[in-house]
Amino acid sequence: MFSQLFGRYLVKRELLNEEDYKAIIAEQMTVRVKLGTIAVTRGILSEEQVEEINVLQKSEDKRFGDVAVAHGYLTDEQVVSLLKEQGNPYLQFVQLLTDLTDLSNSDIERELAAFQKENGLSNHEMEALKQDDIDGILPVFVVSSKSYVQDITGLVTRNITRFVSRDFYIEKAKRVSEYNYANFACQELAGNDSVFIGLGEATDNGALARVASGFAKKEIKEISEDAFDAVGEFINVTSGIFASALSTRKVEIDMEPPLGFKNQTAKGDFYVIPVYLEQYRLDIIISVNADFVAGEKPEKTGSVVKTVTDAEAGTGNANILIVDDSRMSREMLRNILEKAGYNVVGEAANGEEGVEAYKKLKPDVVTMDITMPQKDGLQALKEILAFDADARIVMITAAGQQDKLIQALKEGAKRFINKPFNEVEITVNIKDVLK
Repeated sequence: MFSQLFGRYLVKRELLNEEDYKAIIAEQMTVRVKLGTIAVTRGILSEEQVEEINVLQKSEDKRFGDVAVAHGYLTDEQVVSLLKEQGNPYLQFVQLLTDLTDLSNSDIERELAAFQKENGLSNHEMEALKQDDIDGILPVFVVSSKSYVQDITGLVTRNITRFVSRDFYIEKAKRVSEYNYANFACQELAGNDSVFIGLGEATDNGALARVASGFAKKEIKEISEDAFDAVGEFINVTSGIFASALSTRKVEIDMEPPLGFKNQTAKGDFYVIPVYLEQYRLDIIISVNADFVAGEKPEKTGSVVKTVTDAEAGTGNANILIVDDSRMSREMLRNILEKAGYNVVGEAANGEEGVEAYKKLKPDVVTMDITMPQKDGLQALKEILAFDADARIVMITAAGQQDKLIQALKEGAKRFINKPFNEVEITVNIKDVLK
């Protein structure tokens, strides 16, 4: 996030043009920082000393560190320390900045001081920003009496880094009562506290489609049912981690199925945290107020289920029924299971459909999501086991559903699989259940 914020500051100051800024951001993820750049930035060597070592390096045809040690510029210990910093994002940015512009290291230090003053950052916060330390810098951007808002923002931004892109930065949170949006996906966590976590875009600018593409690991160009489905699962993973953290504080909370909305208005008392993700504007929406209203009419998601007849079932290792309200999750599971040689004989988008599909297909194994509309996974599990006590059911769970998971195992579920999916975990669990 440092590179984007400081880079934009330099563009505003007309010390860096837009093309060079984009080139630096694109190349930063792969560049290996030179030891000379690190040594100057850390104040160990001067720029003149680095140039002297570079000249000697060419004549002696040796590595920079070896030459610096041989001629007394650095010690062996200092070289080892510098080598450890070659993947430092701040140093990557500084090196590319000096390579592509006329800015010297002293120029950059001067501009850094001005940037720090303009943004009101303490020395500790500035160092946290340079290290892309989300937790260290969040208090500057998210000021709220509710710690949940800061905690959730940190989780969302870390998952953006994990699933979507490192090329983003945030602006300061705003407390609002209304949010007009083109597209909005959210999830409610209800229990001792009421929390809403959402991602939205005020205009249809491609932000949600970009998140959907990153999480689903396939290109999604427009806001469709698939896009809402994938963004909902992204939020579900974030909500699960947050719910797990709350459970350690003895705060009991339940995760409702994610919802998607188009061209409506969210109302209540909540926070909007702008995120500039690559070329897109994305908004994190967080409410810790039970009166929050996301919209009047949600979009339909998770539909289009597939059922295979007995004649089409094939001769694979076993027949499996997938029950999950997320079409993306069903597709991922189907691909993994079919690759492993199993027959996916049916899919269902909620617990009610899942029970009916089981009675009709009598599969060898059921994968059963916990959080679903109409009838959740726990209710469906009980009804299937009442119909067939020998049913083999594997629960699908996001983090934060430990209590329901324990209850499911007590009721008779054989195993559980975590979201986001891991191919090895899935195949090992299905194999064990079939034994």
